[in-house]
Amino acid sequence: MTVIAHYKDVPESARGHSVALGNFDGVHAGHRAVIEGAIAAGAPLGVATFEPPPRQFFRPDDPPFRIYRPARRNARLAELGAKAVYELPFNADMAAMTDEDFARDVLKNGIGAAHVTVGFDFRFGRGRMGDAGRLASLGRALGFGVTVIEKIEALGAKASSTAIREALIAGEPEKAAEILGHDWIADGTVEHGEKRGRTIGFPTANLHLGELIHPRHGVYAVRVRLTGEQAWRGGVANFGRTPTTGIRDPLLETFIFDYDGDIYGQHLEVALVRFLRPELKFDVLDDMVTQMHKDVETAQHHLAG
Repeated sequence: MTVIAHYKDVPESARGHSVALGNFDGVHAGHRAVIEGAIAAGAPLGVATFEPPPRQFFRPDDPPFRIYRPARRNARLAELGAKAVYELPFNADMAAMTDEDFARDVLKNGIGAAHVTVGFDFRFGRGRMGDAGRLASLGRALGFGVTVIEKIEALGAKASSTAIREALIAGEPEKAAEILGHDWIADGTVEHGEKRGRTIGFPTANLHLGELIHPRHGVYAVRVRLTGEQAWRGGVANFGRTPTTGIRDPLLETFIFDYDGDIYGQHLEVALVRFLRPELKFDVLDDMVTQMHKDVETAQHHLAG
């Protein structure tokens, strides 16, 4: 799969695709329906999204909100059959485009789309002036087909990135997984931490989530995958500021069951399976250790189920 970080001078091999157009953060059920609609048009599958997301451009001071980093999103799109991903640069120039400018300069002349598929609520152009119906009209005038995918339901509500974020912030990773089609995965490079866990029998692999959405602070049953491994290992993780040992930036600290290798600097994937409890402050360290043993038992029970 080819990843193209622009829409100008796109190589001929990446033109003439049937393009799924949208956000695709998380590649949830609604996104997959748009992709399936694009595949049904018959041409090689391309996926066009915006990088950075428009929300990040317009509201740079918002808390972290990405469901997945671009590399994970693109890997998922490749699994679904994408031959090209167009990471359309969302900047001041693109924000100023009219809906007609975008359809002509980006979709038609830029990436050379043969067909475009969008969700029913897609908006584009300066001030979100264009909708799916307008795109269909512009497509007819410019010479590319348009398919509009109707609302996809999940858990009785629209399958959306917003619903996934709300579930994670509420400490409901199962609900997020229902919409995503799999457990939500945080990933990153394992960092050196305070190493206090090792002194009490619970060494942890530590990740800063950075631009990824921050789930509810607390303890989770998790599955963990190490670099180079296919199988997932069980574990228990705390995301938060560890009020017992000190306030700091939120950190995902994962204790991997039956593992004591050195993985500093390696890439780690942590899938949230079940929220177990909120963060607690312990006045006595032994009380914290006792609770951690209970957390391990509870996590093992949920993972076994």
